[in-house]
Amino acid sequence: MVRDDSAKTPAPDAPTRTAQRLAVLGDSTAVGLGDPLPGGGWRGVGPLAAEALGITPDGYLNCSFTGARMRCVRTEQLPVALAHRPDVVLLVAGMNDTLRSDFDPAKLAADLDRVLAALLAEGALPVVVCFHDHGRVFRLPGALRRALRARIGELNAAIGTAVTRHEVPCLDLDAVPGTYDLASWSVDRLHPSELGHRLLARGFTELLSQAGFAVPAPVGLTCSGGAQTSTLDHVGWLVVKGAPWLWRRGRDLLPYAAGIILRSMAGRAWRPRREAGTADTEGTSPQELPAAVRS
Repeated sequence: MVRDDSAKTPAPDAPTRTAQRLAVLGDSTAVGLGDPLPGGGWRGVGPLAAEALGITPDGYLNCSFTGARMRCVRTEQLPVALAHRPDVVLLVAGMNDTLRSDFDPAKLAADLDRVLAALLAEGALPVVVCFHDHGRVFRLPGALRRALRARIGELNAAIGTAVTRHEVPCLDLDAVPGTYDLASWSVDRLHPSELGHRLLARGFTELLSQAGFAVPAPVGLTCSGGAQTSTLDHVGWLVVKGAPWLWRRGRDLLPYAAGIILRSMAGRAWRPRREAGTADTEGTSPQELPAAVRS
Protein backbone atom coordinates (compact mmCIF):
# COMPACT_ATOMS: atom_id res chain seq x y z
CA MET A 1 0.00 0.00 0.00
CA VAL A 2 1.33 3.41 -0.96
CA ARG A 3 1.62 5.79 1.96
CA ASP A 4 1.80 9.56 1.80
CA ASP A 5 5.44 9.62 2.84
CA SER A 6 6.34 10.14 -0.81
CA ALA A 7 5.31 13.77 -0.39
CA LYS A 8 8.35 16.00 -0.19
CA THR A 9 8.18 17.97 3.04
CA PRO A 10 9.85 21.37 2.65
CA ALA A 11 12.59 22.49 4.98
CA PRO A 12 11.38 24.74 7.83
CA ASP A 13 12.84 27.84 6.16
CA ALA A 14 11.54 26.95 2.68
CA PRO A 15 9.29 29.63 1.16
CA THR A 16 5.59 28.77 0.96
CA ARG A 17 4.12 28.61 -2.54
CA THR A 18 0.70 29.93 -3.39
CA ALA A 19 -1.41 27.83 -5.73
CA GLN A 20 -3.37 29.98 -8.14
CA ARG A 21 -4.67 27.35 -10.53
CA LEU A 22 -6.08 23.89 -9.71
CA ALA A 23 -7.24 21.11 -12.03
CA VAL A 24 -9.13 17.96 -11.03
CA LEU A 25 -8.86 14.76 -13.07
CA GLY A 26 -10.65 11.47 -12.66
CA ASP A 27 -13.97 9.69 -12.35
CA SER A 28 -17.33 10.26 -10.65
CA THR A 29 -15.75 10.79 -7.24
CA ALA A 30 -13.68 13.59 -8.74
CA VAL A 31 -16.88 14.97 -10.32
CA GLY A 32 -18.32 15.27 -6.82
CA LEU A 33 -21.03 12.61 -6.86
CA GLY A 34 -22.37 12.03 -3.37
CA ASP A 35 -22.19 15.72 -2.41
CA PRO A 36 -25.24 17.28 -4.11
CA LEU A 37 -25.93 21.01 -4.13
CA PRO A 38 -29.37 22.40 -3.25
CA GLY A 39 -29.84 23.91 -6.72
CA GLY A 40 -28.70 20.77 -8.53
CA GLY A 41 -25.30 19.53 -9.59
CA TRP A 42 -22.40 18.39 -7.45
CA ARG A 43 -19.76 20.03 -5.28
CA GLY A 44 -17.32 17.47 -3.87
CA VAL A 45 -13.60 17.34 -3.29
CA GLY A 46 -12.54 19.80 -6.01
CA PRO A 47 -14.34 22.96 -4.89
CA LEU A 48 -13.62 22.15 -1.23
CA ALA A 49 -9.90 21.87 -1.96
CA ALA A 50 -9.95 24.99 -4.13
CA GLU A 51 -11.55 26.99 -1.32
CA ALA A 52 -8.96 25.73 1.16
CA LEU A 53 -6.14 26.76 -1.17
CA GLY A 54 -7.66 30.19 -1.78
CA ILE A 55 -8.12 29.55 -5.52
CA THR A 56 -10.60 31.80 -7.29
CA PRO A 57 -13.30 30.40 -9.61
CA ASP A 58 -11.37 31.33 -12.74
CA GLY A 59 -8.38 29.35 -11.46
CA TYR A 60 -10.38 26.17 -10.90
CA LEU A 61 -11.04 23.54 -13.57
CA ASN A 62 -12.63 20.11 -13.18
CA CYS A 63 -11.90 17.87 -16.18
CA SER A 64 -13.34 14.68 -14.67
CA PHE A 65 -16.40 12.76 -15.83
CA THR A 66 -18.35 9.76 -14.62
CA GLY A 67 -17.16 6.34 -15.71
CA ALA A 68 -13.66 7.57 -16.54
CA ARG A 69 -10.83 5.06 -16.53
CA MET A 70 -7.12 5.84 -16.32
CA ARG A 71 -6.72 5.85 -20.10
CA CYS A 72 -9.54 8.43 -20.27
CA VAL A 73 -7.53 10.63 -17.93
CA ARG A 74 -4.52 10.34 -20.23
CA THR A 75 -6.22 10.73 -23.59
CA GLU A 76 -9.16 13.06 -22.87
CA GLN A 77 -8.66 14.92 -19.60
CA LEU A 78 -4.92 15.55 -19.53
CA PRO A 79 -4.77 17.81 -22.62
CA VAL A 80 -7.54 20.02 -21.21
CA ALA A 81 -5.80 20.20 -17.84
CA LEU A 82 -2.45 21.13 -19.40
CA ALA A 83 -4.09 23.99 -21.30
CA HIS A 84 -5.32 25.33 -17.93
CA ARG A 85 -1.68 25.58 -16.72
CA PRO A 86 -2.40 24.38 -13.18
CA ASP A 87 -0.09 24.71 -10.21
CA VAL A 88 -1.58 21.64 -8.55
CA VAL A 89 -3.66 18.72 -9.84
CA LEU A 90 -5.84 16.27 -7.91
CA LEU A 91 -6.26 12.87 -9.54
CA VAL A 92 -8.83 10.27 -8.47
CA ALA A 93 -9.05 7.38 -10.94
CA GLY A 94 -8.60 3.64 -11.20
CA MET A 95 -11.60 2.11 -9.46
CA ASN A 96 -13.57 1.92 -12.71
CA ASP A 97 -10.69 -0.04 -14.20
CA THR A 98 -10.90 -2.68 -11.46
CA LEU A 99 -14.55 -3.34 -12.33
CA ARG A 100 -13.89 -4.26 -15.95
CA SER A 101 -13.06 -7.65 -17.41
CA ASP A 102 -10.15 -6.17 -19.41
CA PHE A 103 -8.39 -4.77 -16.31
CA ASP A 104 -4.67 -4.49 -17.04
CA PRO A 105 -2.54 -3.05 -14.22
CA ALA A 106 0.54 -2.72 -16.44
CA LYS A 107 -1.31 -0.56 -18.97
CA LEU A 108 -2.88 1.44 -16.13
CA ALA A 109 0.55 2.09 -14.62
CA ALA A 110 1.86 3.18 -18.02
CA ASP A 111 -1.08 5.58 -18.51
CA LEU A 112 -0.60 7.09 -15.06
CA ASP A 113 3.15 7.36 -15.64
CA ARG A 114 2.55 9.44 -18.77
CA VAL A 115 0.00 11.65 -17.00
CA LEU A 116 2.36 12.38 -14.11
CA ALA A 117 5.33 12.99 -16.39
CA ALA A 118 3.36 15.44 -18.52
CA LEU A 119 2.05 17.39 -15.52
CA LEU A 120 5.45 17.60 -13.84
CA ALA A 121 7.06 18.73 -17.09
CA GLU A 122 4.69 21.72 -17.12
CA GLY A 123 5.46 22.63 -13.51
CA ALA A 124 2.27 21.24 -11.94
CA LEU A 125 2.33 19.11 -8.80
CA PRO A 126 -0.07 16.16 -9.09
CA VAL A 127 -1.52 14.46 -6.00
CA VAL A 128 -2.81 10.93 -6.53
CA VAL A 129 -4.82 8.51 -4.39
CA CYS A 130 -4.43 4.83 -3.70
CA PHE A 131 -7.52 2.99 -2.62
CA HIS A 132 -9.17 1.30 0.34
CA ASP A 133 -10.95 -2.07 0.48
CA HIS A 134 -14.29 -0.93 -0.90
CA GLY A 135 -15.86 -4.30 -0.15
CA ARG A 136 -15.95 -3.15 3.48
CA VAL A 137 -18.25 -0.30 2.42
CA PHE A 138 -20.32 -1.73 -0.45
CA ARG A 139 -21.34 -5.23 0.59
CA LEU A 140 -20.78 -7.87 -2.09
CA PRO A 141 -21.05 -11.67 -2.11
CA GLY A 142 -17.91 -13.31 -0.74
CA ALA A 143 -16.34 -14.32 -4.06
CA LEU A 144 -16.98 -10.92 -5.65
CA ARG A 145 -15.60 -9.17 -2.59
CA ARG A 146 -12.40 -11.21 -2.72
CA ALA A 147 -12.12 -10.56 -6.44
CA LEU A 148 -12.54 -6.82 -5.95
CA ARG A 149 -10.05 -6.76 -3.06
CA ALA A 150 -7.47 -8.55 -5.20
CA ARG A 151 -8.04 -6.11 -8.05
CA ILE A 152 -7.67 -3.13 -5.73
CA GLY A 153 -4.38 -4.59 -4.52
CA GLU A 154 -3.16 -4.76 -8.12
CA LEU A 155 -4.44 -1.25 -8.77
CA ASN A 156 -2.57 0.15 -5.76
CA ALA A 157 0.61 -1.63 -6.82
CA ALA A 158 0.31 -0.07 -10.29
CA ILE A 159 -0.30 3.38 -8.82
CA GLY A 160 2.63 2.86 -6.44
CA THR A 161 4.96 2.13 -9.34
CA ALA A 162 4.20 5.46 -11.01
CA VAL A 163 4.12 7.44 -7.76
CA THR A 164 7.50 6.10 -6.66
CA ARG A 165 9.09 6.81 -10.03
CA HIS A 166 7.96 10.43 -10.06
CA GLU A 167 8.10 11.06 -6.30
CA VAL A 168 4.69 12.72 -6.12
CA PRO A 169 2.37 12.84 -3.09
CA CYS A 170 -0.14 10.01 -2.78
CA LEU A 171 -3.09 9.94 -0.39
CA ASP A 172 -3.65 6.48 1.06
CA LEU A 173 -7.43 6.23 1.53
CA ASP A 174 -7.08 3.08 3.61
CA ALA A 175 -5.17 5.11 6.21
CA VAL A 176 -7.50 8.15 6.27
CA PRO A 177 -9.43 8.19 9.57
CA GLY A 178 -13.13 7.77 8.84
CA THR A 179 -12.75 6.00 5.51
CA TYR A 180 -14.77 3.00 6.69
CA ASP A 181 -17.40 4.95 8.63
CA LEU A 182 -20.77 4.77 6.89
CA ALA A 183 -21.25 8.50 7.48
CA SER A 184 -18.39 9.06 5.02
CA TRP A 185 -20.40 7.46 2.21
CA SER A 186 -23.46 8.53 0.28
CA VAL A 187 -26.60 6.43 -0.01
CA ASP A 188 -25.17 4.48 -2.94
CA ARG A 189 -22.14 3.37 -0.85
CA LEU A 190 -20.08 3.95 -3.99
CA HIS A 191 -19.30 7.65 -3.68
CA PRO A 192 -18.26 9.75 -0.70
CA SER A 193 -20.88 11.73 1.15
CA GLU A 194 -20.28 15.41 1.86
CA LEU A 195 -18.27 14.32 4.91
CA GLY A 196 -16.32 11.85 2.76
CA HIS A 197 -15.51 14.54 0.20
CA ARG A 198 -14.38 16.82 3.03
CA LEU A 199 -12.07 14.06 4.29
CA LEU A 200 -10.65 13.70 0.77
CA ALA A 201 -10.16 17.44 0.36
CA ARG A 202 -8.50 17.70 3.77
CA GLY A 203 -6.17 14.81 2.94
CA PHE A 204 -5.20 16.34 -0.39
CA THR A 205 -4.57 19.80 1.02
CA GLU A 206 -2.55 18.45 3.94
CA LEU A 207 -0.23 16.75 1.45
CA LEU A 208 -0.01 19.97 -0.56
CA SER A 209 0.87 21.83 2.64
CA GLN A 210 3.66 19.32 3.28
CA ALA A 211 4.86 19.95 -0.26
CA GLY A 212 5.17 23.68 0.42
CA PHE A 213 1.83 25.13 -0.70
CA ALA A 214 -0.11 27.58 1.43
CA VAL A 215 -3.48 26.36 2.73
CA PRO A 216 -5.03 29.56 4.12
CA ALA A 217 -8.45 28.00 4.93
CA PRO A 218 -8.01 24.36 6.03
CA VAL A 219 -10.92 22.08 5.18
CA GLY A 220 -13.40 21.65 8.03
CA LEU A 221 -15.34 18.46 8.66
CA THR A 222 -18.59 20.18 9.66
CA CYS A 223 -21.04 19.61 6.82
CA SER A 224 -22.65 22.71 5.37
CA GLY A 225 -23.90 23.97 2.05
CA GLY A 226 -24.93 20.61 0.60
CA ALA A 227 -28.40 19.28 -0.20
CA GLN A 228 -30.13 16.96 2.26
CA THR A 229 -31.26 13.53 1.01
CA SER A 230 -34.45 11.78 2.10
CA THR A 231 -35.48 8.15 2.56
CA LEU A 232 -37.27 8.39 -0.79
CA ASP A 233 -34.00 9.43 -2.43
CA HIS A 234 -32.31 6.38 -0.89
CA VAL A 235 -34.96 3.93 -2.09
CA GLY A 236 -35.11 5.54 -5.52
CA TRP A 237 -31.37 5.23 -6.01
CA LEU A 238 -31.33 1.58 -4.96
CA VAL A 239 -34.06 0.70 -7.46
CA VAL A 240 -32.99 2.87 -10.39
CA LYS A 241 -29.19 2.86 -10.02
CA GLY A 242 -27.90 0.49 -7.35
CA ALA A 243 -29.28 -2.86 -8.46
CA PRO A 244 -28.52 -2.32 -12.19
CA TRP A 245 -24.96 -1.21 -11.35
CA LEU A 246 -24.34 -4.29 -9.21
CA TRP A 247 -25.64 -6.53 -12.00
CA ARG A 248 -23.45 -4.92 -14.68
CA ARG A 249 -20.25 -4.80 -12.65
CA GLY A 250 -20.87 -8.19 -11.07
CA ARG A 251 -20.97 -9.79 -14.51
CA ASP A 252 -17.61 -8.23 -15.36
CA LEU A 253 -16.05 -9.57 -12.16
CA LEU A 254 -17.63 -13.04 -12.25
CA PRO A 255 -14.98 -14.77 -14.40
CA TYR A 256 -12.22 -13.33 -12.20
CA ALA A 257 -14.11 -14.31 -9.04
CA ALA A 258 -14.57 -17.84 -10.38
CA GLY A 259 -10.81 -18.14 -10.82
CA ILE A 260 -10.27 -17.08 -7.20
CA ILE A 261 -12.75 -19.71 -6.01
CA LEU A 262 -11.07 -22.43 -8.07
CA ARG A 263 -7.61 -21.51 -6.77
CA SER A 264 -8.93 -21.53 -3.23
CA MET A 265 -10.50 -24.96 -3.72
CA ALA A 266 -7.30 -26.31 -5.24
CA GLY A 267 -5.28 -24.96 -2.33
CA ARG A 268 -7.56 -26.61 0.23
CA ALA A 269 -7.39 -29.91 -1.65
CA TRP A 270 -3.57 -29.74 -1.76
CA ARG A 271 -2.93 -28.83 1.87
CA PRO A 272 -4.01 -32.17 3.46
CA ARG A 273 -1.75 -34.06 1.06
CA ARG A 274 1.15 -31.71 1.67
CA GLU A 275 0.72 -31.82 5.45
CA ALA A 276 0.59 -35.63 5.31
CA GLY A 277 3.99 -35.62 3.57
CA THR A 278 2.82 -37.51 0.46
CA ALA A 279 5.60 -38.75 -1.79
CA ASP A 280 4.58 -36.78 -4.87
CA THR A 281 5.45 -33.45 -3.24
CA GLU A 282 8.57 -34.44 -1.35
CA GLY A 283 11.56 -32.38 -2.45
CA THR A 284 9.43 -30.19 -4.73
CA SER A 285 10.20 -26.49 -4.57
CA PRO A 286 7.34 -23.97 -4.53
CA GLN A 287 8.33 -22.84 -8.01
CA GLU A 288 7.70 -26.36 -9.33
CA LEU A 289 4.17 -26.58 -7.93
CA PRO A 290 1.15 -25.67 -10.08
CA ALA A 291 0.25 -21.98 -10.00
CA ALA A 292 -3.10 -22.71 -8.38
CA VAL A 293 -1.33 -24.41 -5.48
CA ARG A 294 1.30 -21.67 -5.03
CA SER A 295 -1.42 -19.05 -4.68
